Amino acid sequence: MSQPLLECIELETKPNPSHAIIWLHGLGADGNDFVSLVPELNLHNAPPIRFVFPHAPVRPVTINNGMAMRAWYDIFMPDLVRREDEPGLRSSQAAVEALIEREIARGIPSENIVLAGFSQGCAMTLQTGLRSSHKLAGLVGLSGYLPLASQAPAERHATNQDTPVFLAHGTMDPMVVLPRGEETRQKLLEMGYQVSWKTYPMQHSLCLEEVNDISAFLRKVLV
Repeated sequence: MSQPLLECIELETKPNPSHAIIWLHGLGADGNDFVSLVPELNLHNAPPIRFVFPHAPVRPVTINNGMAMRAWYDIFMPDLVRREDEPGLRSSQAAVEALIEREIARGIPSENIVLAGFSQGCAMTLQTGLRSSHKLAGLVGLSGYLPLASQAPAERHATNQDTPVFLAHGTMDPMVVLPRGEETRQKLLEMGYQVSWKTYPMQHSLCLEEVNDISAFLRKVLV
């Protein structure tokens, strides 16, 4: 039995969108977190875009004393990767895939769909995007990392081997430390992906220069 679709906030830049960006929030946030970013991306000259901001499921998060919050998967320890919540990752991967399928069903070719995410949302972007059998326009990963990294080479789908990847990270990030991002970049390069890598003097957040770089990347892939 298929799982119900995630609840989402949607915003269309113009009527009859031909492109879509599915944007995944971080731990403890929800789909509202990046809605205000849309005008800042300055994509008014781009094709009509439907932004889809899903809400992650609510679940207990071990590192936060078991408190229930919106999370794509559980986190057990600060280093993030020594022990990972594989069932949670796989479940959320299926949920994101279902959102891709829905956009295709609504008439948007998969080649016009970008997956983007911040922190846990970045992890889910890479977890899903590398394995998706649908050819995507691009992947945007912000202040995050590649989960289940040792399994990615065997599980990735050839369809997105040439899909451009934009990765960005704060050099002073205390939550997902810079080496996690650097390891992700190196792993993707070893697997032959086209990776654009940017760092900024910030913590676990976004900055104006980064927003401008994301905008430039989106304008390049949303054609």
